[in-house]
Amino acid sequence: MRLCLLMASTLLFVFGWCAVAIASPPVSLQADALPANLTENNVTAHPEEMDGEPVLRVAFEHVDWPNVFFTPENGPWDWSNYTGLAVDIYNPEAQAVDVSMRIDNEGADGMNFCVTGNTQAPPGEWTTFTTYFHGLEESPFWGMRGIPEIGPVGQQSPDFRPSEVIAFQVFLPQPSAEYELKLRDVRLVGEGGFEDLAPLPFVDRFGQYKHDEWPGKVAEEDEFIQARDAEAGALAEAGPFPGRAEYGGWADGPELEGTGWFRTAQHDDRWYLVTPEGHLFFSMGVNCVHTGDNTWVEGRDGWFDWLPDDDSPFAAFYAEHSGAHSMAEPIDGGGRAFNFHAANLQRKYGDDWRTPWRDTVYERLEAWGFNTIANWSDHDIYVNSPMPYTVNINIWGDFRRLEGGTGYWDKMVDVFDPAYGEAVEARIAERTEAHRDNPRCIGYFVDNELAWGSPHEYTIPREVLQSPPDQPAREAFVEELQARHGDLDGLNQAWGTDSANWDELRSPEELNSAATEDHAAFLERFARRYFRQIREALDEHAPNQLYLGCRFAGAPHRIVLEANADIADIVTLNLYQREIDCERWCGEDALDAPLMIGEYHFGALDRGMFHTGLVAAEDQEHRAESYQQYLRSVAECPAFVGAHWFQYVDQPITGRWYDGENYNIGFVTITDHPHPELVNAAQEMHRALYPLRAGEEPPADRAPDVTGFLD
Repeated sequence: MRLCLLMASTLLFVFGWCAVAIASPPVSLQADALPANLTENNVTAHPEEMDGEPVLRVAFEHVDWPNVFFTPENGPWDWSNYTGLAVDIYNPEAQAVDVSMRIDNEGADGMNFCVTGNTQAPPGEWTTFTTYFHGLEESPFWGMRGIPEIGPVGQQSPDFRPSEVIAFQVFLPQPSAEYELKLRDVRLVGEGGFEDLAPLPFVDRFGQYKHDEWPGKVAEEDEFIQARDAEAGALAEAGPFPGRAEYGGWADGPELEGTGWFRTAQHDDRWYLVTPEGHLFFSMGVNCVHTGDNTWVEGRDGWFDWLPDDDSPFAAFYAEHSGAHSMAEPIDGGGRAFNFHAANLQRKYGDDWRTPWRDTVYERLEAWGFNTIANWSDHDIYVNSPMPYTVNINIWGDFRRLEGGTGYWDKMVDVFDPAYGEAVEARIAERTEAHRDNPRCIGYFVDNELAWGSPHEYTIPREVLQSPPDQPAREAFVEELQARHGDLDGLNQAWGTDSANWDELRSPEELNSAATEDHAAFLERFARRYFRQIREALDEHAPNQLYLGCRFAGAPHRIVLEANADIADIVTLNLYQREIDCERWCGEDALDAPLMIGEYHFGALDRGMFHTGLVAAEDQEHRAESYQQYLRSVAECPAFVGAHWFQYVDQPITGRWYDGENYNIGFVTITDHPHPELVNAAQEMHRALYPLRAGEEPPADRAPDVTGFLD
């Protein structure tokens, strides 16, 4: 899962300042004047007074990433002696509003040379929003995106330098409507760095936070067996989820032609999946149905109450890793890790735990009303699944990427490199072999959150021209430009540039009409070549199953979306928001294709976790309400055919090994206890979804309670 809110803004601000850094207050608010260092980007700001203090009232427009943007007046700010930037936010709206902050070095683009923080402003009250950017490397709490007693810290790129801050912004991440907020008292915090926040050790033998209590926390070994037996009885008593046909389709709904495979179709002006036997199907899925993530134990002496000896049966849950995200710098990105969740599964289900755990997962998901096992689930879970499922294929191989590009997970693939086409063929042949004959396999997601760039900029063509002359995509673009404009003089005249030769050609900062036309044409060619190569390989190796798209992180350029819609069967979007903007995706400008949500989630900090994930909730009850609100908004949009929650189990509190994520985003805890509030809300929403989508009254009866054993 890429942290899509890092895509906060795609504006690139370049300043020609001297190298001397100047420490100064970031911004001074006054009741009668706007700050001199403020830029309004799709917002309207008004200075005023509230309760005797100066505030900045900001009206945010209904666009992507509206922001108030602040820059130093005399050169870069030096914040190296502080740990974060704080601002008080008042939300006068009737509902909570998701708010983000980004702090930039020169060259920041939302993924590089910056740090981004996210929070939620609750309605009708002041809240303090702090984005932390420095000091974790000096504290004992490295390698976690949220830390004890503090909670979430900023998502910081490894090249960010707090001594050279050239800007910060407060923005709304893809808001679903216009909102108004008030800002007060912008200030630096944490002078001198982080102090110890929690006594060591702070992780108990079951991977839980040691210094807090909450409902469902496991204290003794025998609680695992008690919970296992009690849940088995509740699931057996519950029986099949009501209202479902074979394959999880709508038993009481219209029946279409069954082809023996999943397909897409429109019915009553709404897109649906259709099951192999012809029932309407809306995919309610869970990502990452697996045995949990490893977390570093290397370089974390004193953190843990217990770790197994090498001759212990639990030593099987150690692993060695290398090449981790920069958050693992204290151990040079490699070392020993441990899987607490898998160890707890052995405690609960016995030495041969995998099969009884797997069978329990199937029973749970059916009883909770899910009908799809989604991306990144274990191979064993897929091939034995009684439920429909989707398969992920990542294209790996020895091929070129755009050397002039950027990206959170990696640079964009070069679709013009012949080695890329060979890798597509090889990987798809390999990954489809176990699933191509299984009608329960809905289809294939190929790739995830590639670096497609901004929805408003021609990012790919720019990166292609920033790449070396021998970059295959660059060679293709230059040939296209030569065919369009003849010699270099013709191109310079058309673009208003002064390139000395073709090897030095770069995109102009501002694209005129001719340059825009050329960049748009190449972006379309690039995108269609990407999707077409994958489509052809899937048609050869898995002709009966669906091409589910590439799982966009948010929304890329419209040209890319249309290429996906024209070539693949479904456009999949990972949209971490409070709810879906139906007008945007299903209005007059809707794509002529079915859509799917590949990832969404909500998390809270009331169950011993240190990070909420990408969309915060106040507590577990609010998580449950947020789940229903989001899924309802998807179900009510005619273009969507499914939504997949990320993920099955909470992440380890000390962070997954490769990027430090430690989010409360699971349906179950690290000790394999379901979160009852979330499960009950999901059951209710899943029971109502098919009638709701068809404009009918939801059924009066509820699915049986399968979490009462936790009381």
